Amino acid sequence: MARKKADVEVHSCGLYDGWDRESKELPRLVKMTSEIEARLDVEFGYILRIRNARNCKLRFCIEHPPFKDRSGNPAPPFTGELYVKNNDYRFFLGDTVWAPVEDKRGRWRLKTWVDNELVADRTIDLV
Repeated sequence: MARKKADVEVHSCGLYDGWDRESKELPRLVKMTSEIEARLDVEFGYILRIRNARNCKLRFCIEHPPFKDRSGNPAPPFTGELYVKNNDYRFFLGDTVWAPVEDKRGRWRLKTWVDNELVADRTIDLV
């Protein structure tokens, strides 16, 4: 029997409180917005609610303004993948502003795929 198509919705997108990457808890939404003031430690991104996709591959990419990595080279987009853990899964994709703030300003495009189907594509402007 064919697998049901994943049901994905953008639950929220914008400014969040701090996120503990070691915790199972997702960050709390502070404000729905696509424009964020670029300040140290500001957390931004989106939360997806994904249903009917257990064991499906989830890939993500964050395209960011040009800034240098620790070696002084242009930093590539942030990418990764994981497998959806259950049939009602919540996923946070985002980042935090770090020093120097000036080179983090600009457009950040966040994209997520489930089994190679683009399911979320949002742009957040750090100003």
